[in-house]
Amino acid sequence: MSNLLEVLDLYKSFNSVASRVEVLKGISLSVAAGETIALVGASGAGKSTLLHIMGALDKPTAGKVIFNGKDIFQLNDVSLASFRNRSVGFVFQFHHLLPEFSALENVMMPALIGGMRKEEAVILAENLIRDVGLSHRSTHKPGELSGGEQQRVAIARALVLSPAMLLADEPTGNLDTKTSDDIHALLTGIQREKGIALVIVTHNESLAARMGKTIRLVDGRIQ
Repeated sequence: MSNLLEVLDLYKSFNSVASRVEVLKGISLSVAAGETIALVGASGAGKSTLLHIMGALDKPTAGKVIFNGKDIFQLNDVSLASFRNRSVGFVFQFHHLLPEFSALENVMMPALIGGMRKEEAVILAENLIRDVGLSHRSTHKPGELSGGEQQRVAIARALVLSPAMLLADEPTGNLDTKTSDDIHALLTGIQREKGIALVIVTHNESLAARMGKTIRLVDGRIQ
């Protein structure tokens, strides 16, 4: 498998009033096309920070993130926004659905923002809503859905523009065991079906065990 994404000697620090906090300390790793990776470690080890930088939601203090041969932090703002919208899908612990829109409309949103015609976006969103098992709930707003249903909508939304890589940050962290297992099965099933790379930050050992590789962070470094 060829490398889809490479993280090279990545550092991230934050300045507080009292001191400088180093969160990532020289991280290097690669993600191959279609590979599945679990990022594990104690709270505060830097897992979520690393994931956010890999998806260009945050910038490193030093180091590079190479995606398909391009340093993403050398892109201009328009190209970087396009990378976030089209090349990477994001799923978070808290789904961040827009409460005033239906499940279907939430799934359509990235496609509409990307300039797709509404008719096309509707078809794509309907297919994905079906894939995550929620066709019967497509007109419901997030407040009318269970936590597990909301996360299914968030997964469908993350996939609407066929990203090459899906990044998930504790996607089942606030769900019960049965619902978590269902979401785990859905994520891994979709990954296999679509052949996309999947990187998950998780404390859940059973989910980590489903991934092809586990990377453990300790105090901002790969153990």
